[in-house]
Amino acid sequence: MSQELQYAEDGQGYPVENPVLPFLRRDRMPHIWCPGCGIGTTVNCFAHALTALKMDLDSVVVVSGIGCTGRVAGYLNLDSFHTTHGRAIPFATGLKLANPKLKVVVYSGDGDLFAIGGNHFMHAARRNMDLTVICVNNSTYGMTGGQVAPSTPLTAVQSTMPYGNFEQPFNLPFLADACGAVYVARWTVYHVKQLARAMAEAMSKPGFSFLEVLSPCPTLYSRRNGLGDGVDQLKYYKEHSVIQHGANTKDVGLTFQGEIKVGTFVNRERETWLESMDARFQKMLGSAYRRHSAH
Repeated sequence: MSQELQYAEDGQGYPVENPVLPFLRRDRMPHIWCPGCGIGTTVNCFAHALTALKMDLDSVVVVSGIGCTGRVAGYLNLDSFHTTHGRAIPFATGLKLANPKLKVVVYSGDGDLFAIGGNHFMHAARRNMDLTVICVNNSTYGMTGGQVAPSTPLTAVQSTMPYGNFEQPFNLPFLADACGAVYVARWTVYHVKQLARAMAEAMSKPGFSFLEVLSPCPTLYSRRNGLGDGVDQLKYYKEHSVIQHGANTKDVGLTFQGEIKVGTFVNRERETWLESMDARFQKMLGSAYRRHSAH
């Protein structure tokens, strides 16, 4: 990864290092995200998390599916895969099993991960595959016209729900918890320091870790629902978020413009899939078996 830095002026003629630029493929800028979109903020937090962890960036891989958040893999100056719709987790699983020393991060949106990709999410969590899954939840399909998504709150207007959504949405932290994730947290793009810290915690946790990040989609979701621009949604996140670490995930479901429970909800220990495989095969095969897990 290139360590080239770009400097700006701080007003007094001194060079100011932008700590995020080394993590970006600047030849692919400008990005496609709309003004007020929060995905870029999550990338900034992710760069700070990697910096804080002092990780060997040659051992970090980012896998994304299709959608607005799916473009993250192409903008990060890391080894990355921009995969087919809903298949980010099985691609990531293959990478992890082929090279257990890699830190594999799945970075995608709520539609990609929980609609067409929902089956893969559930089974990766059940198996406790050693992956970090970052879900940017903007409650809609932002890239394809603002259709109703598995995370769209009840009554919210979408292009395919012009009279308001009547389908019960997923409570994403509860789903992750129920399927066996060892780390489950939620923050918004307003909570940048907490979000960067949670990303670092999730990447440091062996096993299946899940982080939901609430982010505005001002072009489609906010406009259709009369919610203003990206700044207005940040004010909503600020005024309606309640930090409740350790909250029962059954109680953290989202409603339309209602209270948002944020924090770290689950942090527990469980054997990873590779550790479980090693333990079983070693018991059955003894010294003839060579361990594969990295931990």
